[in-house]
Amino acid sequence: MPTADSKTKTNRLRRIEGQVRGVAQMIDDGRYCIDVLTQIQAIKSALAKVESEVLKDHAASCVAAAIASGDEAEQRTKFNELIELLERQRR
Repeated sequence: MPTADSKTKTNRLRRIEGQVRGVAQMIDDGRYCIDVLTQIQAIKSALAKVESEVLKDHAASCVAAAIASGDEAEQRTKFNELIELLERQRR
């Protein structure tokens, strides 16, 4: 069952989806480039906020569970997943 927190993230993503459609319409309408770029920056900022919340959730649940389990292999797996994700983001 979705939690209140997951519903919040889903609602944010739906708003972002609407923003993206709005930007597509702005481009179709030939709107001023700076206005389009301003909206794109807002979308990127909103996505970064959702990404941060999902990352916090991952640390608080999946990583914490691996640590609590005492299973070193699982701990390494969770840590390596995070490192790989961050490395992909740098590229």
